[in-house]
Amino acid sequence: MKLFATPTHRNRTLSRVGLLVVLFAGATLALRVVAPELLDPSALRAFVLGFGSLAPVVFVLLQATQVVVAPIPGQIVGLVGGYLFGPVWGTVYSLLGVALGSTVVFVLSRRYGRPYVERMIVPETVAEFDDLVDSAGLPGLFLVFLIPGLPDDAVCFLAGLTRIPIRRLVAVAVVGRAPGFLLVAVAGADLAAGRATAALWLLGAVSVVSLFSYLYRDRIVAGLRRAEK
Repeated sequence: MKLFATPTHRNRTLSRVGLLVVLFAGATLALRVVAPELLDPSALRAFVLGFGSLAPVVFVLLQATQVVVAPIPGQIVGLVGGYLFGPVWGTVYSLLGVALGSTVVFVLSRRYGRPYVERMIVPETVAEFDDLVDSAGLPGLFLVFLIPGLPDDAVCFLAGLTRIPIRRLVAVAVVGRAPGFLLVAVAGADLAAGRATAALWLLGAVSVVSLFSYLYRDRIVAGLRRAEK
């Protein structure tokens, strides 16, 4: 199977990947020059951990909020979790937040129905994933949550419209997202320990996979539909 349909398609895709890597490296350099305190583990930990014993609770609520209203990607919050709490607890707290936020989304979708869901997510996403979510079942939903670059938060709203028990939906959302959150938490812990190069390589790999998943999500969705038959 050809990865690129034409040489032009290949060059365009590789250019986008290169641009993403350059932008990521540039943003990191800018932070080091303009706001180096944001990359200082001691300063940032002192601020967040200033909440004392409530710091993990605040973080879990932040992660839950991004699932419900999605102001920032959950992976960014997960990176901060690894930076502050280490790879293990950073992952645990992120997944607790995902479980809480996903539960809220599933309950709201089921309570208020399709009109509510269609107000919360863009029509293009509804059209692209609606029938898939309705027919794919738990295995298909698991793959959507597992593969980076797919709109998993939006899919949560659509999944709430199915008849799948909410506890099973929450379990699939958490387990499917666990590998991705573990990777970004490890990267965050590397940054906190001063291992910036290792963190950048890991984040770069995750970003490239996410970009390819986004660019080829039509093929991914088509493959999931074929697998249903």
